[in-house]
Amino acid sequence: MDTHTSDLPGPPDLAAPPGRSVLGTVSTRWLTALDRIEHATQADPAVRALQKAIRSLPLGGARDHLRGRALGHPVHPVLVQVPIGCWLSAAVLDFVPGAQCGATVLTAVGLAGVAPAAVAGWVDWADLPPDQARVGLAHAASNAVAVTCYVIALTNRLGGRRTKGRLWSMAGLTAVAVTGALGGHVAYRQAVGAYPAG
Repeated sequence: MDTHTSDLPGPPDLAAPPGRSVLGTVSTRWLTALDRIEHATQADPAVRALQKAIRSLPLGGARDHLRGRALGHPVHPVLVQVPIGCWLSAAVLDFVPGAQCGATVLTAVGLAGVAPAAVAGWVDWADLPPDQARVGLAHAASNAVAVTCYVIALTNRLGGRRTKGRLWSMAGLTAVAVTGALGGHVAYRQAVGAYPAG
C-alpha cells in the first residue's frame, strides 16, 4: 500500500484547547494562574533589589560552578534530585511496616540536601528577566513551605509522633509537587537555563 507523507499523522498540537475534560480544565486554570504570576508587577522592586544583592555576593569562580557553566546547563535541577528523591522515598516507606526509621533518615537527608540546591537556584534566579523571576520567586516560596513542612515532620518523627510526622510529610510532598511544576514552567515553558555549547 502506497502511503504519502501527507497521510501520516503530525505531532500533537500542544496549543490546542484542552476540551471539557477534568485534566484539561485543571491545565487551563494552572496555566492561567502562571500567566498571572508572570505579569504581576507588584513585587518587582523587591525582586530587583534581591537580584542585585545576590549578584553582588563575592562568589568569584564559584558562581559559574553553581550555575553549571561547565556542564552546559544549570546544576540546580540536578541538586534538587536529592531532597525530592529522599522525600518521595520516605513517603513510600511510610506505607511499609517497620520502615519508619528509614523514612525518618530519608526525611533528614532530604533536608540536608536543600541548602546546596537552594544556593544554586538563587544564583540562577538572580540573572532572570522579570517574567521568569516572578515565577521563580513563587517557586522559592513554595520550596520554603515544603521545607517548613519537612522540618516539622522530622521533629514529630524524632519525638515519636509518627502519625503527625507522616501527615506533615504528605503536606510537604504536596508543596514539592507545586514547586516542581513551577520550576518546570520556568525551565521549559519559559525556556530558561540553556547555555550554548562551545
